[in-house]
Amino acid sequence: MSEFSKRSQSLAERLGRQCLEMAVSVTAAESCTGGSVAAAITDIAGSSDWFETGYVTYSNAAKTRLLGVSEALLAQHGAVSQAVVEAMVEGACADSGAQAGVAISGVAGPGGGSAEKPVGTVWLAWRAGGRVDARCCHFEGDRIAVRQQAVITALEGLLERLS
Repeated sequence: MSEFSKRSQSLAERLGRQCLEMAVSVTAAESCTGGSVAAAITDIAGSSDWFETGYVTYSNAAKTRLLGVSEALLAQHGAVSQAVVEAMVEGACADSGAQAGVAISGVAGPGGGSAEKPVGTVWLAWRAGGRVDARCCHFEGDRIAVRQQAVITALEGLLERLS
């Protein structure tokens, strides 16, 4: 088992215990991670007791159609932005009924980066306790490394906000 797999499994197990203890369910709205947060969570036996729904909204159209992110917001800020990930997590929680959630959108590379948003730029937003907050991260490494770091950060952030 890889170091990433061990770490994501440990975090997901802790998240599951926390969710069960608090009687909350979780959702994930993912773009650049392509469902990897949901995969880490559903690798845990019994996760159906606390994981509600996962959304892989890779395209802007999917963000709008499935999560209710406005086209105007996407046009104004771009998919990799605080405003968009906050709207993604709000939309995911509203649609799924989950009390907590995480949203991720970023530039995993190797292409697609810009001077303003270089490869490795990832925005994450979390919703828990009725509050939403977001953070921009700049991860190093290749596409796999960026995505794995985003998954770990997403799970750690959920745990922090539910603690």
